Amino acid sequence: MTAIGLFAGIGGIELGLARAGHRTKLLCENELGAIAVLHERFPEIPVHADVCDLEKLPRGTQLVAAGFPCQDLSQAGTTAGIRGERSGLIDEVFRLLRTHDVPWLLLENVPFMLQLHQGQALDHIVTALEELGYAWAYRVVDSRSTGLPQRRERVYVVASKVGDPRDVLLVDDAGEPAPPALERWRDVACGFYWTEGLRGLGWAVDAVPTLKGGSTIGIPSPPAIVLPSGEIVQPDIRDAERLQGFEADWTLPSNEVQRSGHRWKLVGNAVTVDVAAWIGKRLVEPGTYDPGSDEPLHRTRKGSWPRAAWGAKSERWISFVSAWPVREATPPLEKFLRYPTRPLSVRAAAGFYSRARQAKLRFPPGFLELVERRANFSLRA
Repeated sequence: MTAIGLFAGIGGIELGLARAGHRTKLLCENELGAIAVLHERFPEIPVHADVCDLEKLPRGTQLVAAGFPCQDLSQAGTTAGIRGERSGLIDEVFRLLRTHDVPWLLLENVPFMLQLHQGQALDHIVTALEELGYAWAYRVVDSRSTGLPQRRERVYVVASKVGDPRDVLLVDDAGEPAPPALERWRDVACGFYWTEGLRGLGWAVDAVPTLKGGSTIGIPSPPAIVLPSGEIVQPDIRDAERLQGFEADWTLPSNEVQRSGHRWKLVGNAVTVDVAAWIGKRLVEPGTYDPGSDEPLHRTRKGSWPRAAWGAKSERWISFVSAWPVREATPPLEKFLRYPTRPLSVRAAAGFYSRARQAKLRFPPGFLELVERRANFSLRA
């Protein structure tokens, strides 16, 4: 298909679609660092700076892809909701679709929008799609399913006027693997967020937690990793790029216009390339979805949306597919890391330890002792 990438970021969706044979004709992005990356990595594709003044789509557009801003929908963001200044830009996508008969649409955002403000964001999106004549399906997908050791769940929406989006997005289901035994965490590398500790941990066994665009304290936010040796380290930005499916140094061009730490924000805000590639392949070769076990979706104002659903013309159904459409072989996190790590600073470890000691969270047995050792603290009764 001929695709258009709105809110393109550093091109995760577009790179994934290209791996499946699709061709992007126009990119739209307004962040300076991301624009520098797009110009370098997609030199043949024009980049439009502002979706709000994009008057028309190129002739022959068959697919609009948009990983629209998540700042107002994220649990770590403003939680202003779908009417927020940033996430509300999804309406610019619908504006363009009202004047262009585009057969297919692909959207991506954070799963917290399924429950934020009783799921108003999904209500807004699917209602707009139905008014535009689209059938739609959405699903939470975990990036680990595509063979990358990053525990990253995102909502993907596929809509179409000419095909069945269920045959693209819902037809595959490998099933979520059984969680590793709790005591196994000392045998593998485990990721967590050292900027948390009071209300969360972001714990991931043999994986890193979701790479984020930034922390609640406004700094680049690489996760920490506890190695089987007991060392606590942070990964290199090049491995972070690889954890999102990009080549190492994909975001290096942004250093021309932004500080080097900004690359973490670009990577954290990106769409996982391998998930986009899986969707792109299914767009080329759709399956046949069996809705036999689906149930009618009856929403109330107080209820959140399910993890997967589909609908058209106000007919809405729950799908019980897992967040693992496929289950590609995933290398152990410790072996996946290709570039030198650096130790988590004593100051960072001490700050996390102090917060964790105040919290009522449950931590894996022995974990806080390792953090204490790094922070050079002494436990007191």
